[in-house]
Amino acid sequence: MASTPKRQRVAAYAVIVRDDHILLSRLSPLVTTDELWTLPGGGLDHGEDPRDAVIREIREETGLDATVSDTARVYSAHMPQAWRSGRRVNAHAVRIVYDGWVSRGAPEPQVLEVDGSTIEAAWQPLSAVRDGSVPITPLVTEALADHRPFQRQRVAAYGLIRRVSTAEEVLLTRVSARGYHSGMWSLPGGGIEHGERPAAALAREIREECGVEADIGALVDVFDDHFSGTAPSGRFEDFHSVILIFVATVPAGSEPKLVEQGGTTDAVAWVPVTDIESGAVPVYAAVTHALELT
Repeated sequence: MASTPKRQRVAAYAVIVRDDHILLSRLSPLVTTDELWTLPGGGLDHGEDPRDAVIREIREETGLDATVSDTARVYSAHMPQAWRSGRRVNAHAVRIVYDGWVSRGAPEPQVLEVDGSTIEAAWQPLSAVRDGSVPITPLVTEALADHRPFQRQRVAAYGLIRRVSTAEEVLLTRVSARGYHSGMWSLPGGGIEHGERPAAALAREIREECGVEADIGALVDVFDDHFSGTAPSGRFEDFHSVILIFVATVPAGSEPKLVEQGGTTDAVAWVPVTDIESGAVPVYAAVTHALELT
């Protein structure tokens, strides 16, 4: 009796999570007659780099342009009695799985390949994937069990700048769609560059965001915020923000104006403290924390 032919396949896939959904591809009847969803990805062409392959496959299967991580996990599946191309084979699948992400403004996924191994692409609820409501391949189960959000820590300096006009006011900046907490108002400031003194970083950020020169005073407190969510880039992150809050002043009569374009700030204004306390102006937690301390 002839031995079962051996078939080994190396493929690259990506776990792409956005908030509480995961991007999946539905296998075509050419692969299975049952409804079955898998990670977007596929086989490597001869000589093709795995990262290039997974980006190409995601584009073909979902119509989306993805970015993938520099590192990956590897899974191996041996199927001695698999059915491939109309015959029984001894199959060995080696799967290279990256973490991936697509921009928040990306269109809805749609399959571009014709007569390929997938017929549909969709953002599926993670809850439905985990409870079995969405039928998935074992690879999805394995990859999700090992998936961890990208960890990012950011150290930044922000300034509490007050003035008394007709009422007590605080200088605030509004977070644009390019930043976390989009639409909320925050203290002016931003990330500290490598080797930069925190006070110098704050003065630079106020100049860049508000168009005014500031004198940086004493450190008020250190505030930190730890949360997980989809970053403006589209990558799902475990984010830890460490914020140094300073007292700062600007010359009398200063009227700030938005300077940076296309950044994480889309508005600058003197905001009455009463509007913050009443909730009329939505502010990031560091603002109320700073006001309570001073």
